[in-house]
Amino acid sequence: MDNCIFCRIANKELPAQIVYEDGGTVAFLDIHPVNPGHVLVVPKEHAATILDISPHSLTGVMDTVQRIAPAVLAGVGASGFNIGVNTGSVAGQAVMHFHLHLMPRFEGDGYELWHGPETSTDEIEAVAQKIREQIG
Repeated sequence: MDNCIFCRIANKELPAQIVYEDGGTVAFLDIHPVNPGHVLVVPKEHAATILDISPHSLTGVMDTVQRIAPAVLAGVGASGFNIGVNTGSVAGQAVMHFHLHLMPRFEGDGYELWHGPETSTDEIEAVAQKIREQIG
């Protein structure tokens, strides 16, 4: 797509700090990192969200994550990482090209995982049933 910033980065039309590239993916540093070494992994195939990406391209993205994660950890001295995927603007997706965030984590970095409200077993079972019905 001509106006997609991630397609333009993948096609080398825009600059980025690319740390890895193969035939189907590009991994580059996020310009607004959570922590040093925060990498975005994108498929070269344009797909707006995880719901649109081909299984082949999604597998390629995950292969790239698995390949580069040890290098990211070693490169920045992190002891762990989070993987994030935002799907839709309500979930924080700012660029409508599927991308995965690999975010290095450091002891005491101040970031916490999300916390949900206490939920009863009955409520959890009811939601599970609704989801199972939709899957068919």
